[in-house]
Amino acid sequence: MNFEEKMSAPDFWDDNERAQSTIAELNAVKSVVDQYERMRSDQEDLETMLELAEEEEDEDMDAELKKSVAELVAKVGEFELQLLLNEPYDRLNAILELHPGAGGTESQDWGQMLYRMYTRWAEKHGFKVELLDYLAGDEAGIKSVTISVKGHNAYGYLKAEKGVHRLVRISPFDASGRRHTSFVSCDIMPEIDDDIEIEIRSEDLKVDTYRASGAGGQHINKTESAIRITHVPSGIVVSCQTQRSQIQNRERAMQMLRSKLYERKIEEQQKQLAEIRGEQSDIAWGSQIRSYVFHPYSMVKDHRTSVETGNVGAVMDGDLDPFIDGYLRSRIRHEEN
Repeated sequence: MNFEEKMSAPDFWDDNERAQSTIAELNAVKSVVDQYERMRSDQEDLETMLELAEEEEDEDMDAELKKSVAELVAKVGEFELQLLLNEPYDRLNAILELHPGAGGTESQDWGQMLYRMYTRWAEKHGFKVELLDYLAGDEAGIKSVTISVKGHNAYGYLKAEKGVHRLVRISPFDASGRRHTSFVSCDIMPEIDDDIEIEIRSEDLKVDTYRASGAGGQHINKTESAIRITHVPSGIVVSCQTQRSQIQNRERAMQMLRSKLYERKIEEQQKQLAEIRGEQSDIAWGSQIRSYVFHPYSMVKDHRTSVETGNVGAVMDGDLDPFIDGYLRSRIRHEEN
């Protein structure tokens, strides 16, 4: 078999994809080991600094030592959390969807604010954000948005954000200056890769095409390249409109559908386990997980863990780590009990 024949053989591409997946997993493991070695080196350096500080009684060195210790403690905490993300789908990319509730422009604007918040969080952690579907609000904000957050353990972290997010503020759209409460649901799914098999029959699908309405170039907005796929047995609907061709949008929509079906399978398993244990799952879809209060005081509080902060501005700029950390650690403690 010559080179061209090998390149065209299906087995070649399957083997190549498996090899790339293996390389990615090895790189992830190497990154963990390297991170551990760096922390061990930092610890040894700090022990040396401590000995010098005690011998010389240097106040400047003592202050620097305290700062370095605090930084190392933070690194160790983050590293510990990474090791605890060991469920089979934690390592995967995440698909995040935002859907404003009733309330018109006010809720749609809240959806836009959350979209910005999650984008900022992802950027701070070195994750890549890809816009998959975007439906603008009538006056402001969004009616819905779907993004892919790409990076190791993206789903493992973001699964903490699944649920309903509540905003309390003086509405900028209310001429009377009244206080409004708005809700936006956030759905998080793992972006399923080829290693996980999900059976989808073509006869179970209803495929519609339409003209894209989101941000994009002229080609995107002038052709019916957007795809909407309905999985009839489950009622799940997915859409993608940001790729240049209908084929590309269909591929991304099918990937989203596989992810949603897999997430539903996970939820069913969790529900069965909760019934066996005689408990109700605290991560069920539709639960109000967090409140963001802008008025009459400033506070963001997670109702599952009681983690809270008065620095609303920092949270809206993507500082979600205390909430994600608190949720993941509470789940671990819950499972241990």
